[in-house]
Amino acid sequence: MAKAQFNLESYGITVEKIIRNAAPSRLYEHGLRNEAGTAIASSGALIAMSGEKTGRSPSDKRIVEEPGSKDDVWWGPVNVALDHHVFMINRERALDYLNICPQLYVVDGFAGWDPEHRVKVRVICSRAYHALFMHNMLIRPTKEELARFGEPDYVIFNAGSFSANRYTTGMTSKTSVALHFGRKEFVILGTEYAGEMKKGVFTIMHYLMPKRNVLSMHCSANESADGQVSIFFGLSGTGKTTLSADPKRQLIGDDEHCWTEHGVFNIEGGCYAKAIDLSPEQEPEIFNAIRFGAVLENVGYERDTREVDFSDTSITENTRASYPIEFIPNAKIPCVGGHPSHVILLTCDAFGVLPPVSKLTSAQAMYHFISGYTAKVAGTEMGVTEPQATFSACFGAPFLVWHPTKYAELLADKLDHHGAQTWLVNTGWTGGPYGVGKRMSLPHTRAILDAIHSGALASAPTVEDPIFGFAVPTVVEGVPNEVLVPRNTWIDGAKFDETAKKLASLFRKNFEKYEDKASDAIRGAGPRL
Repeated sequence: MAKAQFNLESYGITVEKIIRNAAPSRLYEHGLRNEAGTAIASSGALIAMSGEKTGRSPSDKRIVEEPGSKDDVWWGPVNVALDHHVFMINRERALDYLNICPQLYVVDGFAGWDPEHRVKVRVICSRAYHALFMHNMLIRPTKEELARFGEPDYVIFNAGSFSANRYTTGMTSKTSVALHFGRKEFVILGTEYAGEMKKGVFTIMHYLMPKRNVLSMHCSANESADGQVSIFFGLSGTGKTTLSADPKRQLIGDDEHCWTEHGVFNIEGGCYAKAIDLSPEQEPEIFNAIRFGAVLENVGYERDTREVDFSDTSITENTRASYPIEFIPNAKIPCVGGHPSHVILLTCDAFGVLPPVSKLTSAQAMYHFISGYTAKVAGTEMGVTEPQATFSACFGAPFLVWHPTKYAELLADKLDHHGAQTWLVNTGWTGGPYGVGKRMSLPHTRAILDAIHSGALASAPTVEDPIFGFAVPTVVEGVPNEVLVPRNTWIDGAKFDETAKKLASLFRKNFEKYEDKASDAIRGAGPRL
């Protein structure tokens, strides 16, 4: 009996040639043949170009306001409401485009390594680059699992090569990234940046998991040989991926996890690392993972040798590498672990006033988790001469669906129940702000993490930071003592005090929006002025 041909007719898609869960080699062939800018790097990775958009478009993200989820969603600038009818117009526009494509790619995979909580995801797209990207980022089903995959829990319609109609109600540009929890569908128009699919899946998990009393987290995680787990929260550029790829520890995952009553599990089947200035000396595990099967986005390369220039920012500073997690030699498969012993909040403080490491009380942990602070360095605009603070609730506001306090309460419960210690680690500037001081030494940061994991830092002597109130260790093996207390690294102490107070005021102003739902203890855990 002939094998039944896979089709997408139930979605209104009538394209005959559907390529489902293709091998990377086949996707390479299709990408090279059909997609402009595609090449093979000397390392064997597939180089792909995402077109006009080289990063996510958070201002174009919408969630449909529908009865089943309306009362759960944290509506506002993060989650902008979209009418069901408008979603259906965009969905129809996406289907119209997909239906004129000569062939389509389908990637069926899982979000979540814990079988009890995993979600079946189907991606329908027109680009081989997108299919290979999601082949890497979803958990790849076995042949047997694929055969019995059945109907997915959520479907992503990626018609990113086709624009949204800007005159459609609720559209602010030709890009639309829209999620409908009632229909369990996600529609992409007007952007070919692959990260929109990855973060769409994360947003879905950020909604579903808290309904099950499971904490979904924008964090990386690793595990020691004796099973001690650490998780690392942090925004882009703080070192979340770099620091979790530790040769002395097994990698559970680099970006998205959940914490259940049994422990933690990775949501993804791969890693998505920043590639800017990547080097084998600084990040050997990531550098060596960029081989056949990996995707390099928007990188510059030498045309004759196909050697990638990781310092090339001519296309974007947001160059990226996507690869299956098993490309990391010490990855833990399956990607699950026990309850964390340490929770590490990473920040890149470009003001140069936060210590390289601080020990937090539970109230301080909640305050800084809800704040989600990092800083961006001064840009090239006229008049911008100093760092700019960035606050992103729960270290991932663009992906939150519930109010931030929902996630904070879940984290507080996990910390209290399992006795994990929380640390604030600054990977930013020391000796002065950006432009005056210098970036924190990566070997010093790794030494701090080693001291946390060995238990040495738990008993190290500390001093209290006079403004932020947390306990600052004064002795860490492998780190000069003067680096640990940031005021000691500044030439001008009075200037340090002035800058520290300025940053503290920014913290307090940002936290005003959460004060009405925060406890007295959490409100009191902020900086003092």
